[in-house]
Amino acid sequence: MTTWTNWSRLETARPTREATPPDADAVVAEVRRALESGSTVKMVGTGHSFTAISAPEATMLRPDRLLGIVSVDRDAMTVTARAGTPLKVLNAELERLGLSLHNMGDIAEQTLAGAISTGTHGTGGTAAGLAAQVVGLELVTGTGELLRATPEENADILDVARVGLGALGVLTTITFRVEPLFVLEAVEAPYGWDEGLASYDEITASADHVDMYWFPHTDRLQIKQNFRRGTDLSVRKPLSRTQLLLDDRFLQNTVFGAATAVLNRLPAAIPRFNRLGARLLSDRTYSDVAHRVFVAERDVVFREMEYAVPRAAGLDVLRECRRALDASDLRISFPVEIRVARADDIPLSTAGGRDSFYLAFHTHRDAEHRDYFGLLEPILRAHDGRPHWGKVHTRTAADLAPAYPRFEEFLALRDRLDPQRVFANAYLRRVLGD
Repeated sequence: MTTWTNWSRLETARPTREATPPDADAVVAEVRRALESGSTVKMVGTGHSFTAISAPEATMLRPDRLLGIVSVDRDAMTVTARAGTPLKVLNAELERLGLSLHNMGDIAEQTLAGAISTGTHGTGGTAAGLAAQVVGLELVTGTGELLRATPEENADILDVARVGLGALGVLTTITFRVEPLFVLEAVEAPYGWDEGLASYDEITASADHVDMYWFPHTDRLQIKQNFRRGTDLSVRKPLSRTQLLLDDRFLQNTVFGAATAVLNRLPAAIPRFNRLGARLLSDRTYSDVAHRVFVAERDVVFREMEYAVPRAAGLDVLRECRRALDASDLRISFPVEIRVARADDIPLSTAGGRDSFYLAFHTHRDAEHRDYFGLLEPILRAHDGRPHWGKVHTRTAADLAPAYPRFEEFLALRDRLDPQRVFANAYLRRVLGD
């Protein structure tokens, strides 16, 4: 029997059947087979979600053969790719073509289908989420139909299915709006807590993209501002290979991973370790093609909870979370990541209909995460927070529906596209209902 385990090792499933479809017709055949047998089917992606959103119960489909770019339309500035393509592969292919996505998150291991289906987002920009850059898709519905959705054809489905949670169909191709390959300059600098929060609104207004990190048990922040520098690639000043190996590979992955693993057994030493690490933060400026600046390698396996709260309340929510953590006896070795995103028009996007402020909380994979996440989740919920669909949370359909004005619209489309719940699993039953 095949065993599926997600990247964070939090979720495991034992499907009864496995297949690796080479094309959309093969996906159609698998869905129809599940329909006839009254069972379920799930495309699993790379398992980089921290939840069981893609956990298969009966038939597990692997995306390994649904790879690569299908077409490029330079007049419309769109690129269509097979949905099983990892985001990092698409980035490399787009660079070769002299093209780029507008924005992305800091991890690129996910498949394209998994990334948009869970609402993967970046920070800043005019289209923060990956799904907001989607202008077309093809999916196999729960009735075994291969369906194309564009602004001209099945536009209502495109509108909703850009963040579909895997509940509406198996995505086979996705079309992204792209732009000419551009240079992004990163300016990284340490800040004090008071200084950083006082200037945060000004910083996010002046930079194209901003990531902020707070180190628990300290008064120190690290802020990374990204500025677009045009399409002349000759202006790039990338980090040297030595800097990449030392800073990003050795210190941020090897050393940090080893240290946090040890600190799991010595939690009393965590505040001192965090203060020491925060004091070692320094200024750094570099530039490169966009995806090389947006994306960071993450070898250390962790667990994560992330919530989007209304942008206007964000800094106050961050302060409240800090007060709760400081008053507890918890010791947290991973930094808290803070980002912002403009509103989009996607029903189940965490930024749907409102500018959003994202707070992401992490622990080492071997640390107990439930007490930490359980301490902060009620605060985030109280501020109308929406959990990232692919990250740890305890929400259910009953309390998620009020958080999304178009929740019922999504459910209605689900009834239409998957009336027999061919794509259901335990996670989707929890967050969407039966």
